[in-house]
Amino acid sequence: MNIKKVVVIGSGTMGSGIAAQVANAGIKVTLLDLPSKEGSRNQITENAKEKILKSRPPLLVDKDKANLITTGNIDDDFKEVEHADWIVEAVVERIDIKHNIYSKIQAARKAESIISSNTSTIPLKILSANMSDDMKKNFCITHFFNPVRYMSLLEIVTEPINDIEKINSLRTFCDQQLGKGVIICNDTPGFIGNRIGVYAMQVAMTEAFKMKISIEEADAVFGRPMGIPKTGIFGLYDLIGIDLMSDVLKSFIKELPESDPFHEVAQEIPLVKKLIDTGYTGRKGKGGFYRMNKANGKKILEAINLETGEYHTSKKINLGLSDKIDIKKLINRDDIYGKYARQILTKVIRYAAFLIPDVSSKYIDIDDALRLGFNWTIGPFEMLSNIDTNNFIKDNLDINYFKNLKNNFIFEKRPGYLDPNIENLRSLQSEKVFSNSSANVKNAGPYQIVEFTTKANALDTDSMLALKEAAQNNKSTVVINEAMQFSAGVNLNYVMNFAKNKEWSKIEKFIINFQQTCKTIKYAEKPFIAAPSGLAIGGGFEVILHCDYSVSHANVVLGLVESLVGLIPAGGGCKEMLWRWLQTPEGKENSEFASMKVFDLIGYAVTSSSPNEAKPNQFFLNTDKVVINRDRQLNTAISLINDIENDYVKPNEPFFRLGGNSVKDKMFEKLEKLYSEKKIMDHSLEVGKQIAFVLSGGDTNLKSDLSEDDLYNLELEAFMRLIQMPKTQERIKHTLETGKPLVN
Repeated sequence: MNIKKVVVIGSGTMGSGIAAQVANAGIKVTLLDLPSKEGSRNQITENAKEKILKSRPPLLVDKDKANLITTGNIDDDFKEVEHADWIVEAVVERIDIKHNIYSKIQAARKAESIISSNTSTIPLKILSANMSDDMKKNFCITHFFNPVRYMSLLEIVTEPINDIEKINSLRTFCDQQLGKGVIICNDTPGFIGNRIGVYAMQVAMTEAFKMKISIEEADAVFGRPMGIPKTGIFGLYDLIGIDLMSDVLKSFIKELPESDPFHEVAQEIPLVKKLIDTGYTGRKGKGGFYRMNKANGKKILEAINLETGEYHTSKKINLGLSDKIDIKKLINRDDIYGKYARQILTKVIRYAAFLIPDVSSKYIDIDDALRLGFNWTIGPFEMLSNIDTNNFIKDNLDINYFKNLKNNFIFEKRPGYLDPNIENLRSLQSEKVFSNSSANVKNAGPYQIVEFTTKANALDTDSMLALKEAAQNNKSTVVINEAMQFSAGVNLNYVMNFAKNKEWSKIEKFIINFQQTCKTIKYAEKPFIAAPSGLAIGGGFEVILHCDYSVSHANVVLGLVESLVGLIPAGGGCKEMLWRWLQTPEGKENSEFASMKVFDLIGYAVTSSSPNEAKPNQFFLNTDKVVINRDRQLNTAISLINDIENDYVKPNEPFFRLGGNSVKDKMFEKLEKLYSEKKIMDHSLEVGKQIAFVLSGGDTNLKSDLSEDDLYNLELEAFMRLIQMPKTQERIKHTLETGKPLVN
């Protein structure tokens, strides 16, 4: 079935998010809600559309996609259902309202259409109770996770009566066009993601109370060391909303049989009730387990004591572990943290095993649900495969949790929702041929993979070493990883350690090495393909700029942001962006146009939150490719290599003709105007002048040719001047400590 027209009924957070993602796929969608009593009849959906346009992070890959969203109301515009190929119900979680909507859909829909509900709590059999058999065949639950654009998981819940061909066509559409990791679930409470994800959260919380460890300690363990986002458990509770989590637990208590182990961790905790009663519901309230307080005019993060209920200044916990996940090492620690990790891991794995085959018959579905819906790096069964599996199962046989797992457990590496012909990093058969603390190079037959492995994939000397190694192997290369960020740029801690000791020559050596690495991959004998997702900014974007092509995820964030920390791009970012703009029709006619364009982009640290937004900035070229499903990036990159490899010719070295003082003076005038209007402060003025120095070409004119190395040298000079300035170091220090830029 070809889905060309979608109707979404309900314009709240989830309905709006679904409509926006359908529009992102280039599909026409009508958003319906109740007729408004104020303003126009469609005021409710018009307001929802306006919120979509203003959303941060943006729900649309570019604002023009909003033109695909038509607004209406269920009284005047329900006829739109007649033409819809897919009708999505996303109204309030009240069964009477939903049943009323379904009766109207049943009367209006065309026979071949698919209908789904976005419910997260109501069983499918209850939703479909009053439907005709024909509508039941075409009705399912499509449980999206919020925010829809950014959360990959989609659970499709089915009944035996469903038309499997229709379900599979919907699954394919959601995978290939909406970019979702689709898991087919049985009709059980909470489906897979929330059932196990919420259970894991509750285990982490109740064990922290039992062991009397602080919330900072709990979040430090139940976080990055276990491959779980850094919010941990108590930070995540605050983010979701303590009151909302309380409602979720009540729903599970009501729906699950008394024999379900979930009940052991779902009972109300007095401190949690007190927090809710006093308005401490998390980030949306006065605070929660954490809160912000002021002392001496400064904001201070405070954490609650689980025993006394009193707040104290939050403490950073150093577990003495590397940023890489090592479950075995964590649970074998002979201290309270090891014991805490063991208790969590044991209970979560037991529960996941207990639910096979009730929620799904596939182990991998459970892992993928946690990976895609809760951003875990690895799921419970993959964790099990990384420890002493046989002894673990043997030790837990008496509890009967492993009744369906104990015989010949084999962890499946391939995600269960993808076409088996699609290759991704989790299914790839590869051999590690080079590895250090920051990156890996993997041989995968006719091509190779470079994979950054540091925290936020920040780049350092070892990262450069891996890229150079790959470039010398005479193989086509894909630079890709599974982490949340492609690369957040150069490791500022690495640079600042030298700056503190005034070891300027070491910083200079690092920058020259970075430049030479970028040059090496640009002129490698075989093509280099970058496959970025998440943040690909600063030095990470400079790596992309020197690759032959980009195969970017639709949610990638691209840009050169060095000016925010008082620096300039010095790995060839200024040079490559200049060259890109010099190749535009306007740039070919007037190099000053190109210099001024790049001056604004770098000076204002402009970023784009999608390839669509990136194209007007020349961050993303027409020859690059966009992939909406991240798990299809590698396959797309491989296809691109197959298309270009035989006829590949490495690029020629460029030469630049730039305006020198004439364009630099115009840049200075612009800076002085911004400074006089107090739109920038002292150090931004100085940083802007250094950017102008590079982008004008320094001491040159339009009759002189500058080589690529000349531009690299200009970048290096400007970078070294700035890094030695106290105000740049203040900016870097502030950013490292707070995660926010300093204006000075």
